[in-house]
Amino acid sequence: MNKPVEKVKSYLLQLQDSICDSLEKVDGSGRFKNDEWQREAGGGGRTRVLEQGDVFEQAGVNFSHVFGNRLPPSATAARPELEGRDFQALGVSLVIHPRNPYVPTSHANVRFFIASKPDAQGHEEQVDKDGPVWWFGGGYDLTPYYPVMEDVVHWHRSAKTACEPFGEDVYSRCKKNCDDYFYLRHRDETRGVGGLFFDDLNEWGFDRCFDFLQAIGNSYLDAYLPIVERRGKKPYGKRERAFQLYRRGRYVEFNLVYDRGTHFGLQSGGRTESILMSLPPVVNWRYNYRPEPGSAEAELDHYLRPRDWLAEMYKSEQD
Repeated sequence: MNKPVEKVKSYLLQLQDSICDSLEKVDGSGRFKNDEWQREAGGGGRTRVLEQGDVFEQAGVNFSHVFGNRLPPSATAARPELEGRDFQALGVSLVIHPRNPYVPTSHANVRFFIASKPDAQGHEEQVDKDGPVWWFGGGYDLTPYYPVMEDVVHWHRSAKTACEPFGEDVYSRCKKNCDDYFYLRHRDETRGVGGLFFDDLNEWGFDRCFDFLQAIGNSYLDAYLPIVERRGKKPYGKRERAFQLYRRGRYVEFNLVYDRGTHFGLQSGGRTESILMSLPPVVNWRYNYRPEPGSAEAELDHYLRPRDWLAEMYKSEQD
């Protein structure tokens, strides 16, 4: 599987470059710092972070390619057959925290995982009569503070368009996976308005699964940048900023409590700074806070549950 790994790696590095270049153009003043790193356990990556830009308060776009011979509990809890296998994990993961509260936070990642059985002597050659275990995963989701239906529908239409060449039910399956995964059980609310999420994808064979990964990765900017351009210059004040910082707390809660990628990175000896780059630069918690009924802030509650956004828009257009 060395050649497929190199194909995936080449694409991921190009994707990181493309996304960083586009975000810099939209921001205007911000520039990504490039931080290349290695880890003692094996592998490394390059982390790119833009801080204090005109549009993006913080944007992190991370590439990593790590490997080792002992998977952490987060990887083997649901897949005990992977215990004792050597592994490689490659991915691009990004989180964009905008400055303007009217621009949603967005997250995306695409990744490839492969695990093989080593021979009894621990040589580099892999002997695995059933073949290596591999899969693709990833997706993207949107977390608005002052949601606008136009933006939510555009986001999901972009996601659906990316999925359509791979089957009629792919979007609906990935959307449901996203709604289920990005859910804060202790808050009884979704993290935002969803998007796409897929994992353990290998059912189509390597080439088609890789094509799907690229379709999702390539569609992220089409889904997100039009929203940034529509909302990025809208005036806001202290009230909107305070609500944005409060809601960012939910983002922190999810990433630290539930996110499997965060758990995998920390448990596998990953680079802490790169793993936690997803956290917002400024955040606030307020005890027992509730938005005033009927306020713009209270409107967000109507968006924090799974909904068929495209069907709702179609119905409203027909009416």
